[in-house]
Amino acid sequence: MQTRNPLFDDLSRLMTSAAGTFQGARDELEGLVRTRMERILADMDLVDRESFETVREMAVAARLENERLATELAALKAEVAALKPAKPAARAKAAPAKKTASAKASTENDEGAA
Repeated sequence: MQTRNPLFDDLSRLMTSAAGTFQGARDELEGLVRTRMERILADMDLVDRESFETVREMAVAARLENERLATELAALKAEVAALKPAKPAARAKAAPAKKTASAKASTENDEGAA
């Protein structure tokens, strides 16, 4: 035999009502926190993920291009070094010394005075 006690019925309704009230308060609090956080993030001027990924890809491409250009520059420097003569001092000894016009004039003056 089961009896219905009005005290237990009232207590049950009170608990159900309290649970609903707490759930509503929780939902409202979550909404307020979410709104506040969105406002704070908007004020921080943060970058969205898509823009970040685009700039990241550009940086990777620029780094690869820089490495490629550095390799190409090193190859060109090696090629230029290979084209230069091995001993530039030996070539300077073989070429006759050129006299300037003032040096010729002073030599002629010395010969004329003698």
